[in-house]
Amino acid sequence: MNISDAESTVMEVLWQRSPLGADEVVAALAGAQDWQEATIKTLLNRLLKKGAIAAEAEGRRYRYSPVLTREAWLTQTSRGLLDRLFGGRVAPLVAHFGEQKALTRKDIAELRALLEKLDGQR
Repeated sequence: MNISDAESTVMEVLWQRSPLGADEVVAALAGAQDWQEATIKTLLNRLLKKGAIAAEAEGRRYRYSPVLTREAWLTQTSRGLLDRLFGGRVAPLVAHFGEQKALTRKDIAELRALLEKLDGQR
């Protein structure tokens, strides 16, 4: 399931708190995004068509809930990025950040601990 950046912003609202009506999603995004109500409703409809969210009728309005979990989306998105940019390999990704000096000492320590943990599981 391909979720755009704009759609993921709406999903973040629903992952944090749901079910929500469209008006509640609009209110939640009011401070963070400069989107019109129609834009948010369009994004909700796109997510609904993709099966990322479900809508339940409540009187004259719908309440939206995520079907796609944040964890599943993160896995799919990160896997796609890794495949596209680094041939599916993690080591070149880490090397890239290391070469760009984007890794702090704390990041390196956490990576070492993670590698030791993963190595112990194999």
